[in-house]
Amino acid sequence: MRAIILDMYGVIMKEPGEGFVDFVNQTFPALTPHDVYEHWLKADLGEISSLEVLKRLGFSGDLAKIEKDYLDTLEIDMAFYEFANKVKKKDKLGLISDDSTEWSHYLRDKYSINMFFDAIAISGDIKVKKPSHIIYEHALKVLNCEPKGCTYVDDRVENVEAAILLGMKGILFNSRHVDYSGQIVNNFEELALMLGYI
Repeated sequence: MRAIILDMYGVIMKEPGEGFVDFVNQTFPALTPHDVYEHWLKADLGEISSLEVLKRLGFSGDLAKIEKDYLDTLEIDMAFYEFANKVKKKDKLGLISDDSTEWSHYLRDKYSINMFFDAIAISGDIKVKKPSHIIYEHALKVLNCEPKGCTYVDDRVENVEAAILLGMKGILFNSRHVDYSGQIVNNFEELALMLGYI
């Protein structure tokens, strides 16, 4: 039995444009990406709540509604479901995501995907982000799999290469259209074919 471990944003979830930065700039156009990431990254590390991020950026009023308005702009790649069902017939499936606890729970519940995963490692829960080896090793431990039996799929080269350094097979899900000399797929159908599920 193998384990396939997926990233969330840019793989399972589609992101419009610059995602959260674009959303924030609709209300606060003067804020730079650095201004936004300064607080957003703290939520990804579990240091502050996702609503506290909005507050620090200047939002007021019904913060929960504002947060939901943003999260509801994110769409799942519907091809994930077919891929996940194919994987689960033979192997284990894991998730590693840099995300706040709150956002991750909302999206996983909204799209009913928790049931597919044998291990879920969220940076906001573990308090460490990729490409740190700690978050990968957490997922491997829960999956009870050796690195050599695992394949990691991410849309960021540095995260793929971190998995390879740990002994996993790494595949770039190239939703960002970047250059990479390693193994690349552009969609879930290509990923299923590469991994032998078709």
